[in-house]
Parts: sequence; C-alpha cells; structure tokens
Amino acid sequence: MQKTLMLGVSLALTTVACSPTQPPAPPPLTDYTRNSGAARAPEQLAVTFEHADLGIRVDPVRHWIEGDARLTFLATAPLRRVVLDLDRNLPIDTVEVDGKALPRRAFRNPEGRLQIDLPSPLAAGARTTVRVVYHGSPHTAVRAPWDGGFVWSKAPDGKPWVATAVEGEGCDLFWPCIDHPMGRPKLVDEHITVPAPLVAVGNGVARGMDEVDGWRTYHWQSHDVSTYGVALNIGPYRELSGSYASRFGNTIPTHYWYVDDEAQARALFAEFPPMLDFLERAVGPYPFAGEKMGVAETPFKGMEHQTINAYGNQYAKNPYGYDDLLQHELAHEWFGNQMTNANWDDMWLHEAFATYMQPLYAESIGGRQAYFASLMQLRSRVANKHPIVSGQPRREEDVYDDERGPGQDIYDKGALMLHTLRTVIGDDAFYRSLRLLVYGTEHPEPGNFSPRYGTTDEFVGIVDRTSGRDMRWFFDVYLRQAALPELKVARTGQTLHLTWSVPGNGPFPMPVDVRVGDRVVTLPMNDGSGDVTLPEGAGYTIDPDSKLLRRDAGIEAFRAYIEKRKPRKT
Repeated sequence: MQKTLMLGVSLALTTVACSPTQPPAPPPLTDYTRNSGAARAPEQLAVTFEHADLGIRVDPVRHWIEGDARLTFLATAPLRRVVLDLDRNLPIDTVEVDGKALPRRAFRNPEGRLQIDLPSPLAAGARTTVRVVYHGSPHTAVRAPWDGGFVWSKAPDGKPWVATAVEGEGCDLFWPCIDHPMGRPKLVDEHITVPAPLVAVGNGVARGMDEVDGWRTYHWQSHDVSTYGVALNIGPYRELSGSYASRFGNTIPTHYWYVDDEAQARALFAEFPPMLDFLERAVGPYPFAGEKMGVAETPFKGMEHQTINAYGNQYAKNPYGYDDLLQHELAHEWFGNQMTNANWDDMWLHEAFATYMQPLYAESIGGRQAYFASLMQLRSRVANKHPIVSGQPRREEDVYDDERGPGQDIYDKGALMLHTLRTVIGDDAFYRSLRLLVYGTEHPEPGNFSPRYGTTDEFVGIVDRTSGRDMRWFFDVYLRQAALPELKVARTGQTLHLTWSVPGNGPFPMPVDVRVGDRVVTLPMNDGSGDVTLPEGAGYTIDPDSKLLRRDAGIEAFRAYIEKRKPRKT
C-alpha cells in the first residue's frame, strides 16, 4: 500500500521532472547542513526512529530528485513537534502527520533543520508517522567521497551512472533524517525510481521491482542502517552473485554490481570469500548475513555504505595481490556499521580498526614481512598535529579536516596505536576487547547480537577489564595528546639509560625491549625509566621487534623532505 502511494506521488510530479529547462543553481549549503553531527535537538533526543520508508525518484538527465518520505517515530517523552534534518535547497511540497496534511505555517526549514509542529501533543509511548514530500536538485559532490553529495556521471556505454556519498555532509543531503551517528532508523525501505533500463541498487535485501510507463521502481529493505550508510547506486549494472559459507555455520549472500569489465569484475568478486573469511576469523561473524555482503561499482573511489559498499578503485592491486580499498570498506561492516561511533569524536573507532585490518590481512597472505611493510607505510604518514580524541562532541569536519582535527591520523596513527596496544596486553586480551567493542559480547554467534554504538571511554574500560590492568595511561597519551611519546637514550660507560618523555607529563610505564648482542632484555619502565648494562664491545637495538609507536627523528626528517617537495600554493 505504501509503495503504491509513493508511486502515485512520483507520477503526479512527472510534469515537473520532464520539464526541458534546467533549474537554477541552488544556494550554497548552510553551515548546519554542510557539517554532519551537530548536537541533536531535544525533540530528536525524545524519539526512537523506528522506520524510514523512502520513495526517491531520480531523473539523471536533469540532475533532479522527487522524494516521498514516511518516517515513523516512537515518543520516549512528551512531544509537541518533530525535528528533522533536510537540506533547505530541496523545497518541501507537503507535510502530513498520521495521514493529515499540515498547513504551511506548521512547518519551517530555514537552515536545514526542519521543524514540524504536531497537530496535538504526543504522549510518551505513542507513535506518529510524518510524511515529507519534497523535490529539487540535490547537492552535487565536487570530489566524492571527500566532498559529499550526488555523483552524476556516465558509464562507459554512455548511460547515466549515479551514486551518493554523504559521509561528511550527512543523510540530509537527499532525505529527511536525524543527521547524527546515533540517529539510525531501525528499519529502512528504499523505493528507488529510475528510467528503464537502469538498475537501482540499495541497502539490504531486494524486495522486488515494478516498471510503469518507462520508469522502474526498485524496493530495498534493511535494518539498523548507519545514517550516512543509506545509499543510492544507479546505472546500467550487471550483477555477479554467489554465497559464502561462513565459519559460523550460516550462509551469506554475496553480490557485486558492475558497469563494464566482466573479467575484472569476476576477479574482484573472487576476493570476497577470502576477505570475509579473514574478518570473520579476526573479529567475528559478518554482521549482516541476513541481508547481504554487497558491493556496487561507483564513479568515485569508495565508501562503507552498509551492505552495499561503494567501490571505484579501478581494480587496483597492492603488492600483496589484493585490493586494499575493497578490504578496508568491507572491514567497516564491523567497524562503522555493526559498531557505530556514538559521536564523531569517536570516529577513530571506525577508521583505526578498519585500517589495522589491512596489515593483519597482508600478514595472513604474505607473512610478517608484509605486516611490518604495511605498518611502515602507515608510520610514514603520521602527522601528530591534533589529538585523535578531544573529549568533546564534534562534527564530522572537525575530525576529518587536517587543520582543525586529527584528519588522517585517525586512520594511520590509530592503527599503529592498536598494534602497540596488542603487544602490551597480548593477543588474547586484544581480540577479546575487539569483540566486546563490536558485538557487546566476547562470544558472538549469528543471532545473538545487534548493531550497537561504541565510545572511546567504553573501549578503554573494555581493555582494562580484559587485560586486568589500568590502561588509562596508554590511551591518555596516544589518544588525548597530539605529540608522540619520546624515548630518550643516554649512555654512560657500559650503562644504557632509557627514559620516557610524554606529552602531558603523566605516567607512562611502557615496557621497552633492547637487543644486546644475541639476547633481548625487556625493561619494565614502571617509573618511566630503565637501565641496561652493555657487555664490552656489544651493539644494541632499541625495540628490535618494532612494537612501539614513538617519536622518530628519521620519520620527521622524511616528512619534512616530503613537505618541501610539495608544489607551492599560488
């Protein structure tokens, strides 16, 4: 019934969509819309987002969409209005509450925060369904996925090829939502209408396709989708499908939608099973086995859209023979979609863990050499300009912008920190901590976990419990300080004296290995210092197994050299 009504609205607007004149360029995005993750309004905190039933008609020729969103909320406190996020450049045609149209004065959207006055107050425990019908030319991404929006392109055969990537700016670029990591709906239905013979691929499970008057409507259904993980993928897609027999006894449907090169597509599709097997072995069950492990080829590099990851890496291979972007985005199904950061300030929980899965995967293929070679690539990029975690709620841009926040360090520095943490607490405690973060249980099995939110403080507490140690000193330095700890080494006669110097001057009892001749001595460094005696004529190596993330003069010299070689801005 809902699907039919949505199609009716779309067909009623056909005369608008087929107009030959191009719409004027929309005004710039407001600051509120441009930056995802602003504090939620009190009204948004007072609801559970139960269902987003989205009808979106996409006209690739005019770069135009028509939307019909039915959003169901459960009030957890008395409610007088519903507050949503939607780009003001998508004009609203009508708003209904529980089937009754509202007068124009009952809703307003000046800056991209849509306020809808309810006809009568809603009591705690009651439900309401708000319908928003809208249209317009959605924001176009300039450099997706780093700059978010719609990507309007053409496939090699000349047919339209359209995709969305909205991590930075948020879901409100094309549908009315709660644009905050904790705003995910429990159920999402996507009814995507496109010109035949194009194919529209969305999140979750395919529920069917109807074709009317040269327009196809594809129905996709998914559960607990991360807000920026809701995606549209439209093009002359061809499909590869199969199944993966999980080590946990269930079967996972696998799909790849591609636009051109079948041979390369099949080669990429063959990478799905070993990547799934590794991540299930390292982390635990694939979180969305009841839906699919899906990938859609896109005209931009990539993004971790839940169950339909965007892939546009031109079928690249790294020295270990696999596509590292595909593996990184797949890791986000665990770190990002199953476990979602509660605030953008916790975004390292997505990026550091997904990045660390790449050296681990390289090791599973190429051994320890591949592992440490991958880590060295990460080490050469660490900037240390800002702390990874500020301890305050932040918007997306405040984290990803290298000038205002940690930027790339949430990937590289975060992954290297995890490597060091693993060496300190041991594999058992490390992987138990990882599973508790992702699933909320040390013993995940298909059916005994649901998507959840994670925070930095929660993870620190998990590590304390699994290791049986107070590890706050570790995270206080690596997450909450910009500079790296420095190991100062002084020699007096045959005595080597080591001292940790850390930003913030707090405790840092980080053990240090020293190779002396053919033996390795471990200094506990309980008070931040330690001594080792060198036999006459013996050489030594500090941290011979590369366990420690610390200040490195050689890396700093390398980075300074690279900075000098960068073209000057004019």
